[in-house]
Amino acid sequence: MKLSKDSLHGVVVAIITPFKDDFDLDLDGLKTITNYLVESGVHGIMTTGGNGEFPHLLPEERFKVLEVVREVTPSNVLVISCVSACGLKEALMYVKHAVDVGADGIISTPPYYYKLPPNSLFEFFKDLSEKSDIPLVVYNNPAYTGHNITPQLMVKIASLDNVVGMKQSNSDIGQTAEIIRLVGHRISVLTGIDSQFYPTLCIGGRGIFSTAACVVPKHMVELYEEFVKGDYRKAFEIYTTLQELFKFFEYEPGYVAPCKEALKILGLPAGPVRKPLPSLTDEEVEELKLVLSKLKLIPKQAV
Repeated sequence: MKLSKDSLHGVVVAIITPFKDDFDLDLDGLKTITNYLVESGVHGIMTTGGNGEFPHLLPEERFKVLEVVREVTPSNVLVISCVSACGLKEALMYVKHAVDVGADGIISTPPYYYKLPPNSLFEFFKDLSEKSDIPLVVYNNPAYTGHNITPQLMVKIASLDNVVGMKQSNSDIGQTAEIIRLVGHRISVLTGIDSQFYPTLCIGGRGIFSTAACVVPKHMVELYEEFVKGDYRKAFEIYTTLQELFKFFEYEPGYVAPCKEALKILGLPAGPVRKPLPSLTDEEVEELKLVLSKLKLIPKQAV
């Protein structure tokens, strides 16, 4: 499916990167997780984002993850490759691979580490857009990159030909509303924060790039579908039942460990996080089991 403003909607999962106990890639596990998500009805899968631990992956590992997900994902489900990097040259290497493999689109944060002025951020996305025909989603995540893509800057970026969407992971939902007001007619704006899923739909957002959907894909898809049908009360009820789980994905110092631990509790092959990310404590694991039992994902006696 070609990524476009119209096709970018619903629940796009920020898929994990499963590892074996020795921290090597678990490609069979990745196939299992991908099939689980596809069978649950998600609208898209984003590879090697933050939830996929891209800062801890070698380039060839990022390539392999995308290749496997592309191989097992049917054409009616979007495959979007995260090409985030510290610099343009490395990002373009990931862009070329995404094109060669047949990804439906790419997504990128601004470059991180160096503090860049707004014009340099615009030029970065301009280069990504102009040096390939693949559709591009802009990923705003100021807490992790140190750069906030303001509404005014997004107006400029959204004018670029290949830019079709935005993943807005800024906790300021007022900024999200302003971006939707200014460019929502031109691109598809999705939230990247699970706890802002329902509110973002209410202000005109078109869906979510979700960590939680790795664990509760059917719940997230049902929430979206009920909202689109106009049953806002039902959608809100689903949203409220997920609040305790969402809190785990706001965990410091990272949301990856809770996501992987939840998948392991559900019997799925997630494996450990790569160091230096810390694992959950035994107490946190028990808290997570309790939340999953409340959602009836595991029996109470498993807690």
